[in-house]
Amino acid sequence: MDISSKDSHTTKTICPICNGARFVHPLLPSGKPDYNRIVPCQCIQDEILQEKSQYLEQYSNLGALSHFTFDTLSPQGKTKDIITQGEFAQAYKAAKSFADHPEGWLILLGPSGCGKTHLACATANQRLSLGQAVFYISAADLLDHMRSAFSPTSNASYDEIFEKVKNAPLLILDDLTTQSTTPWAKEKLEQLLSYRFDAKLATVITSDVALEKMDERLRRHITDSNFCQAYRLEQEPSLVKLDNLQLKLLKQMTFDNFDHKRLELPPEQRQNLRQAFHLAEEFSHSPEGWLIFQGVNGCGKTHLAAAIGNYQLTQGKPVFFIVIPDLLDYLRSTFSPQSNISYDESFENIKKVPLLILDDFGEQAATPWAQEKLYQLINYRYNARAPTVITTCLSLDEIEARISSRMVDPQLSLVFNIMAPDYRGNIKPSRRSTHY
Repeated sequence: MDISSKDSHTTKTICPICNGARFVHPLLPSGKPDYNRIVPCQCIQDEILQEKSQYLEQYSNLGALSHFTFDTLSPQGKTKDIITQGEFAQAYKAAKSFADHPEGWLILLGPSGCGKTHLACATANQRLSLGQAVFYISAADLLDHMRSAFSPTSNASYDEIFEKVKNAPLLILDDLTTQSTTPWAKEKLEQLLSYRFDAKLATVITSDVALEKMDERLRRHITDSNFCQAYRLEQEPSLVKLDNLQLKLLKQMTFDNFDHKRLELPPEQRQNLRQAFHLAEEFSHSPEGWLIFQGVNGCGKTHLAAAIGNYQLTQGKPVFFIVIPDLLDYLRSTFSPQSNISYDESFENIKKVPLLILDDFGEQAATPWAQEKLYQLINYRYNARAPTVITTCLSLDEIEARISSRMVDPQLSLVFNIMAPDYRGNIKPSRRSTHY
């Protein structure tokens, strides 16, 4: 039983923890008690905070996701790609800022495993640590709860569940998709988001659906730059895998192991190869304009192009190295419904990469579509004056005129013909080799 005593101002209740007054008058700046107010002692305040924290944690619905914090996430994400790291860092910074002052919508887009759910949950956990309410739910779970509410055995009504999500001070809606859903599910999600958009309620949304593939009404909300900020995480997951510099052989092609002496060659060809080596080495230190190597297969042009890319990677600079037929196959694959990245987004990423290396130009099938895509790529980088390395077995008069005319522009491009023959023709078989 609490022990109480009365004075002329208030009833004092003894705190069973500290044996002090359970409720006290705060002090005025003068040092005298403020008899107009009463506050609980520190023990009670701690108890109230603990109860509030437990309530907010239960309300948040985070459960096992409570360990997803900013401290357990690298600001650069998990990828080794320089460009993707920079884009993730922007989203990371935006999420931390949003967690401190949640206003508007924060949209995190990207494929599974890119870190978008971790960022969203880190935002939620940061709000909880500040004693603020947040509610997390995946879109699939939300729809399941709403469907189950129609069951006679449900403990919560449909309206109760929907109102809770609609009016949450901060809603984290994970894995949103309106594709492959029933008309009812699509209508409920659109109703929820339209309400929160009109009410200007803070919301974090994650989705693996590309922005341009979203339903028009949802896309209209998300692209409102005055209220929403959207970030695409790992914009180039497929490009990173497609980058030929990830292949073991090309990864090993450096300036240190390039044989530019080739003593078996005539002096003129040796001098020409040595000149190509120095041009590539100089370009690798400061990529500006275009460097185009012509020559037969096996003359060393791919090795020099790869050496440029590998050197740039050692400097922490982003590079994309691709063989032309592989590039065209990749672009075609983005039209598939199973593709996680759209054609437009893929093409934009390739066009704007800081250093692009196009290997075996002219080896592609000369379809009108292929010619048009390559022209668009070349023309963009020509107008942008973007550093580019191209290797080709063709002479300039064998390349489409609107492309070759850009390649020979002396204000941008240096075309160098490597005279050396296929080095593989000079490899002598070992004594152990057997010919059939």
